[in-house]
Amino acid sequence: MHPSAAATSAATEDAREEAIRVTDLHKSFGSVEVLKGVSLTANKGDVVAIIGGSGSGKSTMLRCINFLETPSSGQIVIGGEEIAMRADGTAANRRQIERIRTRLAMVFQQFNLWTHRTLLENIIEVPVHVLKTPRAEAVTRARELLARVGMAEKEDAFPAFLSGGQQQRAAIARALAVDPSAMLFDEPTSALDPELVGEVLTVIRDLAAEGRTMLLVTHEMKFAREVANHVVYLFKGRIEEQGPPAEVFENPKSERLKQFLSSVS
Repeated sequence: MHPSAAATSAATEDAREEAIRVTDLHKSFGSVEVLKGVSLTANKGDVVAIIGGSGSGKSTMLRCINFLETPSSGQIVIGGEEIAMRADGTAANRRQIERIRTRLAMVFQQFNLWTHRTLLENIIEVPVHVLKTPRAEAVTRARELLARVGMAEKEDAFPAFLSGGQQQRAAIARALAVDPSAMLFDEPTSALDPELVGEVLTVIRDLAAEGRTMLLVTHEMKFAREVANHVVYLFKGRIEEQGPPAEVFENPKSERLKQFLSSVS
């Protein structure tokens, strides 16, 4: 193969493997600049843990990636497709956003299950009404997913009758129902009682072992070290340091990161 052709082939391979790329992302709320030029790339199968103190911009970054918050400026590319943005950061094509959201499943701190629907109904809602999956097929898939997160016997239960850990496991099953190309977790254990954290982390660990692409905002440092293959430390809206977990946790270069790790250890 001609060298230039080989280079083109390699570039195509790299582009195909890239799952999420964020370049120079800014976000302000009024006069407060929360994100000050954040850039990161997650390739297919990566588990990127995003750590940092309260107010560092972690959750805002995740919410900008799937346009739950409108970026002020920057570039977001999902699976090689750039999200069309106007000069002020707003989405230029709402249909594109809706379509991309079905590829970027998000799991929230507060579960966000529909309280007036059973777990089964929660899980089939988007596949049936947005993706137009036949109901019988969606129900079969939902039952498989509930079994996968250890909730098979709870399909007819309403969220109010479940523990926080059970609700979050159901929320993960709901996120998986759209067969996303990547998953965004926004501190999925922060609202849970300590004794319930482990059951949710076990489900996320299993997903990572399957090769799921994930961006995970978390305050569980031990878990981030064990599960992630890349760690990003945010401080006041900027990436202060990033790298492999062993490097970030065992040999931090930034004094701020050292102080942060000592405060959460």
